[in-house]
Amino acid sequence: MKLSKFKNEPFTDFTKKKNRQDFEKALNKVTKRFNIEYPVTIGGEKFFTDNKLYSFNPSDKEQVVGVFQKASAEMAIKAIEIANNTFHDWKKTPVKERVKYILEAAKRMRKRKHEFSAMMVYEVGKNWAEADGDTAEAIDFMEYYSREMLRYSEGMNVVQIQGEKNKCEYLPLGVGVVIPPWNFPLAILVGMTVAAVVTGNTVVLKPSSDSPAIAQMFFELLEEIKLPKGVVNFLTGDGSVIGDLIVTHHLTRFVSFTGSMDVGLRINELAAKKQASQKWIKRVVAEMGGKDAIIIDSEIDNFDNAVKGVIQSAFGFQGQKCSACSRVIVDEKLYDKFCDALAEEAKNIKVSAAADNPNMGPVINERSKNSIVNYIKKAIDEGGKLIFGGGELSTKGFFIQPTIIKDVKPDATIAQEEIFGPVLAVIKSNNFDNALEIANNTLYGLTGAVYSRSKKKLEKAEKEFFVGNLYLNRKCTGALVGVHPFGGFNMSGTDSKAGGRDYLGLFMQAKSIAQKTKN
Repeated sequence: MKLSKFKNEPFTDFTKKKNRQDFEKALNKVTKRFNIEYPVTIGGEKFFTDNKLYSFNPSDKEQVVGVFQKASAEMAIKAIEIANNTFHDWKKTPVKERVKYILEAAKRMRKRKHEFSAMMVYEVGKNWAEADGDTAEAIDFMEYYSREMLRYSEGMNVVQIQGEKNKCEYLPLGVGVVIPPWNFPLAILVGMTVAAVVTGNTVVLKPSSDSPAIAQMFFELLEEIKLPKGVVNFLTGDGSVIGDLIVTHHLTRFVSFTGSMDVGLRINELAAKKQASQKWIKRVVAEMGGKDAIIIDSEIDNFDNAVKGVIQSAFGFQGQKCSACSRVIVDEKLYDKFCDALAEEAKNIKVSAAADNPNMGPVINERSKNSIVNYIKKAIDEGGKLIFGGGELSTKGFFIQPTIIKDVKPDATIAQEEIFGPVLAVIKSNNFDNALEIANNTLYGLTGAVYSRSKKKLEKAEKEFFVGNLYLNRKCTGALVGVHPFGGFNMSGTDSKAGGRDYLGLFMQAKSIAQKTKN
């Protein structure tokens, strides 16, 4: 099976009238899915419960995007057991056949990409470009991991010795629990699920309770391509009821998680404890967020580009990216000028319902909105000076102004804790070495960026800026599959490098085989 060289899915150019019209049609079309009730699906069998989970449009909090089930503990156990039973057949499925399923899913998603994007506009509040990028990344994961699995299927390149025939093969692990986030509700969900499936594992997929509707659309796509029943099992519901159960179950072989540090650490702790009848050490693949910084050196080539890069990194998708710039560390020689420029640039940010395609839409829910407002208040209480935004905008949806706070101390709360909202802390540095010291002074180590024309300083950042994804003279968001393998250090997770050549190895185990030959 020979495939063309991987290429990233192109983004939609919304400056073209036809593309805008096509997207508007998709926005209208997916509204027909609103208020429909969807089941839990285990081994192809559909289940409905008395307790319902409602997904709402954060731009219009009364609008129901979909109705889902709150799975019971019994359903969670059944899902693991069915996935385990299915694994014994799926692991024997030839690699090329598994790859064909995933490539067919990518092909069909590509044909209906605007519909998938449109659902994210409504369900999680992404503007058109952010949603389109999410769908493109989902397609990229399917295409990239398919090609990577073909490479892995050739086995490890081992040294041959006289008198033996030697090889090392990759085997799937077993049942995987996939727990994706709401902020990249298609891309990350698809990437985590596809990586597990194409390597020969089976999956219990528990989407975020804030984004089950887009997850349901992907699950329907898997049903459409006739992926064998039980390879992926769709389980919606409260994490408090089913989350711990599926993580701790003795048949669970690995957990793939993206979300907050607190939840990730809990999953890691639960998975580490051996259960009765458990035969393996569970593997945890975790991406747990960041407190990402952009350093503005005194020597920069293009002041305006640096300002725009910070604004885009801080406020794209309302700052609800684990890679978002939440701290900008500015050299004292440029500090006042840069603060003024940030506030001026922020005036251009339009905030409204995501379907209107603004620069910024709503934050995900009321709990998040309240948390962000509290962080802003605390920042001011701790001595920060508000230079832009800071207020709530609408009672119809969960809208907050883009907010910039300067004179933030490096150890202040908003300089240390992940806010996950449109709040940018501006911190003054004495020099470049001081800036690096401040940048590295958090629990996290996911993304970072440096704007400087000094080759020496950029080289120093490469060695000493302790993050998994470092960007030089560009924004710190927008990682591309295959181009920027993604994952961070410290409390940002296990540095899994999603979208990179090593990622699929996390879902397999290697078996070395040596056969004595005749002399």
